[in-house]
Amino acid sequence: MTSSLPIVTWVISTLTVFGVIFRPGNWPEWIFAVAGAALLVVLGLLPWQEAAHGVEMGTDVYLFLAGMMLLAGTARREGLFNYLAAFAARSAKGSPQRLFLLVYLIGTLVTVFLSNDATAVVLTPAVIAVARAAKVASPLPYLLICAFVANAASFVLPISNPANLVVFGSDMPALGEWLARFTLPSVLSILATFWLLRWTQRNELVGTTDTNVAIPALSLGGRIAAIGLVAAALVLLVSSAIGLELGPPTLVAGLLTALAVTIGERSSPLPLVREVSWDTLVMVAGLFVIVRALEVSGLQATLIDTLQGPLNAAPDAGAFASGAALAFGTNLTNNLPLGLLAGAFTTAADLPQKVVDAILVGIDIGPNLSVTGSLATILWLTALRRENLDFGAMAFLRLGFVVMPPALVLALLAVVYQPWG
Repeated sequence: MTSSLPIVTWVISTLTVFGVIFRPGNWPEWIFAVAGAALLVVLGLLPWQEAAHGVEMGTDVYLFLAGMMLLAGTARREGLFNYLAAFAARSAKGSPQRLFLLVYLIGTLVTVFLSNDATAVVLTPAVIAVARAAKVASPLPYLLICAFVANAASFVLPISNPANLVVFGSDMPALGEWLARFTLPSVLSILATFWLLRWTQRNELVGTTDTNVAIPALSLGGRIAAIGLVAAALVLLVSSAIGLELGPPTLVAGLLTALAVTIGERSSPLPLVREVSWDTLVMVAGLFVIVRALEVSGLQATLIDTLQGPLNAAPDAGAFASGAALAFGTNLTNNLPLGLLAGAFTTAADLPQKVVDAILVGIDIGPNLSVTGSLATILWLTALRRENLDFGAMAFLRLGFVVMPPALVLALLAVVYQPWG
């Protein structure tokens, strides 16, 4: 490969990521990912065998995403999230501050056990409906929860964020080790985000909410979906505890839950199949090819040669700097492609554990700075627009600068200085 070819690869990869994030012409994200991957192969910058290997590298992530989409989509279609949101509105007893806390708790649970994308996609519409029914002064404080907790709580468990799978890959820690490494940083991230978000929204959390909110009856399908979600969470926790890949059990759990609902409701399974966002899976596959091209181009080797020594020489400073740099970097590249690249780097390099952990924390929390930081935040904004609501990119950035950095700093300090690290 001549010296100019890596630069061409990097330029095409950069333009591909730009297209995925900003969608020029409002074209779907997958078109840019596939076009960039195909262009690399057609121009001879990436052998087709390497492109196929790149697609294969994402198998566990595709299965995980498909299973989570089935679980979350089944629960949404059967009204489970509307039920939970209405229950929270009734339980708030007229207090907007209490409603804020309850929605935050529900958002945290959904993120932890169903992933951050589920919080953005399925909880946001439910919160919109209930906020309107409760006649709150403004629905935005409760909707912002869906965006911010989706990232702040996304490293409590390995299953809480698809980015966790791409950062660790086959080196995913077992559940016990994961909890030992990430419980304290997660708790600090969740609490800091809650208090800062609530403080910034204090002027909107005024008056009283309507207590006469009808709690919809939970159908047979909704009850089956709830049982399926609990069972799926247990299966995934066991799988994580014994060190299994998370993609296959997630897909099986999603398929079994969807099947049980269709049998119980005697309904067609086709609507549930449509809950899987196939274009998202195609987009992720395209990004895996892009990352493989960057590896083949020599970028990974350059990063290892440049960074491995300094990060090992000063692991505490290196961990904090790496986490902070990647946190802000996610808002320039989106955390999924950056997580893929970071995962390839951490797998190939010999790094201190706290550096790897800080990289994950930065990848997961960083997107709370801007609307382009993560797929979950982009999906959240899309859900708002479907309901004729919006939250401008600059308004989000101003809020993100208040909420994200303190949570990031606390979580990174916990990674660097926790006594068992």
